Amino acid sequence: MTVPADTDARTLRTLHDKSEIRELLHRYARAVDTKNWALLETVFTEDAHLDYSSVGYPPGSRDDVLKLLGGALEQVPMTQHFVTNIEIDLDGDRATVRAMFYNPIRLPQRTELTYCGGNYHHEVVRTAEGWRSARLTEENLWFVGNPDPAKN
Repeated sequence: MTVPADTDARTLRTLHDKSEIRELLHRYARAVDTKNWALLETVFTEDAHLDYSSVGYPPGSRDDVLKLLGGALEQVPMTQHFVTNIEIDLDGDRATVRAMFYNPIRLPQRTELTYCGGNYHHEVVRTAEGWRSARLTEENLWFVGNPDPAKN
């Protein structure tokens, strides 16, 4: 069997790209949990489309959705996102990404924690600044502890 001469270079490039994309998702979680909104912007392209409709926010542009999300999360005393099971399908300078999340949250006016989990679906692109998400859909699958204290 003949192995193409550039196989090693392609393999290294693939591993490097996947590592950078994983770092992008970890940066997302850190930015949200530390409420570092400037850092959160760096996760996305300027024209990114964000969809958090599974938790009640209207889909829209990066700036519009991050403004809503940031305003809401400023009221939340604690979040801690765990991003796991990251699957990356590379296609040149683009990739589709599916990652699971688990998120303990302390909501305002609550003493007990609320927990939620689901999947992040990203479409990421290589930019001059590195990999960025051009599209994010959060698929929130479950809550433990109703996030609406009036319903508990």
